[in-house]
Amino acid sequence: MHVMIFGCGFSGTAIAKTFAAPGIRITGTTRSADKAALLEKEGIEAFVFDGETIDPALAEAMKSATHLVQSISPGKSGDPLLRLAQLNLKALMPKLEWVCYLSTVGVYGDHKGAWIDEQTSLHPIAERSVERVEAEDGWLRVGVRLGLPVAVLRLSGIYGPGRNAFCNLERGTARRLIKANQVFNRIRVEDIGSCARFLSHRQLGGIYNVTDDEPAPPQDVVVEAARLMGIEPPPEQPFETAELTPMARSFYGENKRVSNAKLRALGFVFAYPEYRMSLAELWSSRRWRG
Repeated sequence: MHVMIFGCGFSGTAIAKTFAAPGIRITGTTRSADKAALLEKEGIEAFVFDGETIDPALAEAMKSATHLVQSISPGKSGDPLLRLAQLNLKALMPKLEWVCYLSTVGVYGDHKGAWIDEQTSLHPIAERSVERVEAEDGWLRVGVRLGLPVAVLRLSGIYGPGRNAFCNLERGTARRLIKANQVFNRIRVEDIGSCARFLSHRQLGGIYNVTDDEPAPPQDVVVEAARLMGIEPPPEQPFETAELTPMARSFYGENKRVSNAKLRALGFVFAYPEYRMSLAELWSSRRWRG
């Protein structure tokens, strides 16, 4: 088995660690030589990929890839790997058996706090989410055309070691924004890795919500992290008057409760199904800083 991860960042590295085992080749791409060196330290064979050209060393590695994970965000010109491969993915990766595309629950848009699942209609609001829908469609069409299982993982807010409310509290960047009835789902990064491995071992394609069991107000997570740290949480701030970047404000324009029932019905077990036990594990294991 050769697992190749395009865009081996926070989620991609977690996926790499989940697949890692004797006899399995793990390769990943990143945008800079510095980041490539960090991946090598994690035991991931690294290549620099700028999204514009595939260099000869990367092209050679792609020939033996059996499992592809695509984690690079699309842009105005679409998904970079689809754009470069065009209709030629099988020529670039002749041994390919399974594809995983990392997307986002942002594709659903706003559902005013209602529960949604994979059958729910898509109403993306942000331009980045519109681009995600197009990329999802492109990868699913590749699967049909090549007869390959393509799993689209729609991820909720990602956190884990090195990226969490504890880190924000320590840096002094945590905020307790209050917006009436606002909830978000979240997902621990290790569960993303486990889900990818689960689906790949079963050669499953399709669309899956990869998210925890408990959509919750974001301020509750900050309060719980502060409680575990034994510090006072930051003061409450009304969302309406808070100074936020346009992107941060746009996240609050979407309110939904995302169901993971489809994955659970297949037998997948989330290691971190809700934020309280997950934060408690991060704190007690002392792995929260990464």
